[in-house]
Amino acid sequence: MKSGTRRINFTVLPIIAMIFGIGKNVMAQTNTSTLVKNIVLVHGGFVDGSGWEGVYNVLKKDGYTVAIVQNPTISLPEDVAVTRRAIAALNGPVILVGHSYGGAVITEAGNDPKVVGLVYVTAFALDKGESVASLIKDPPPGATVPPILPPQDGFLFLDRAKFPAAFAGDVTPEAASFMADSQVPWGVEALSGAITQPAWRTKPSWYLVSTDDKMIPPDAQRAMSKRAGSTVVEVKGSHAVYVSQPQAVAHFIEQAATGALAAGQEKAAAGVLAAK
Repeated sequence: MKSGTRRINFTVLPIIAMIFGIGKNVMAQTNTSTLVKNIVLVHGGFVDGSGWEGVYNVLKKDGYTVAIVQNPTISLPEDVAVTRRAIAALNGPVILVGHSYGGAVITEAGNDPKVVGLVYVTAFALDKGESVASLIKDPPPGATVPPILPPQDGFLFLDRAKFPAAFAGDVTPEAASFMADSQVPWGVEALSGAITQPAWRTKPSWYLVSTDDKMIPPDAQRAMSKRAGSTVVEVKGSHAVYVSQPQAVAHFIEQAATGALAAGQEKAAAGVLAAK
């Protein structure tokens, strides 16, 4: 009897092992399916996509597919179109990330059905009918005013001498000087571009507030993130926090990539309930 019992136990063991193996595979597939692997990074005004290099390197090392949009910052519709082309080139769901004016771009481009989450990095999270120009025309008392020079042929620049302190206070002096001297002209038309349908109203969003920002006041960032219902983190950094602290910014983006699908389902359910 003992030998018979032993044979039965040894026969059952492979079956048990197979069941546990299947369970692990199912769990692994489930975990993978809830993680968004495509990230699209959108820069703001006065700079180009190269500023994302540090964030890009962290995300790539962690296994993400990353696209960096070189939006021309001439007009909002054109920048949205360029961003949508980057989204179309990827397979599967996308996390869309915007810095500064790039926030306006992702607010509109984020309505693309592939986009499942928005990440604002000290960025403009605009509402319907708003533009960057409409938000910055009346700064609150005591707020730091960005050193934007008068338009030249329809384009804007920051005062080069004041650029480091205003835009890149926590970046190395050499890097800040290079950013000031390599400014990309920002079209006045882009600043005036109004949002037609803010994607954050139907999709989950995350917002990184930079507490030492001299371009977008931190209180304005907090107000926009609250209105959008964003998941918020505050980081002590300048407007160029994505350059100076790429690890912190990349890890925040990864949080969005991990939670976007579930958050999207919750937001959709809440929208259905609110409509009843």
